Amino acid sequence: MDCRVVVEAAVPVFDVETEDEAIRIAISKTGEMLNPDLNYVEINMGERTSPEGEELPPAFIAADEALVALELEMTVFNVEREEHASRIARKEIGQRLENIPLEVIEVELIEEDEESEDERTSESEDDGSESDSETDSEDDEILPEFEDLVE
Repeated sequence: MDCRVVVEAAVPVFDVETEDEAIRIAISKTGEMLNPDLNYVEINMGERTSPEGEELPPAFIAADEALVALELEMTVFNVEREEHASRIARKEIGQRLENIPLEVIEVELIEEDEESEDERTSESEDDGSESDSETDSEDDEILPEFEDLVE
């Protein structure tokens, strides 16, 4: 069973003046801590609401310091239960984000149909003459070249 796990992180940011600046810095800071080991984790702005249900911005600023709510989403493969998937996600992300509080906010089971469609899509992109293991090793070789080009 495969699961999509969403973890909320409270990322502190210092010396900021606006919410937009705080959000950009928090996303960048989190990306640096997660990459290159967890480059498959998606980083999104979190959603906050007041007790009355009013939507609030994901950043709270006081005295030029901010606390930014981010949602980190990753897929965990071959787990027995949703609880197992949430533990794995928290451990993997938590090891790289030291001193940042994390909370699992959603665990979604990935349906087999979705998985089959993803496999069919990736197979149709290839010429179909390679096995999955050969494709995986080629992907590993392609990424470092791409990163070299970006630098």
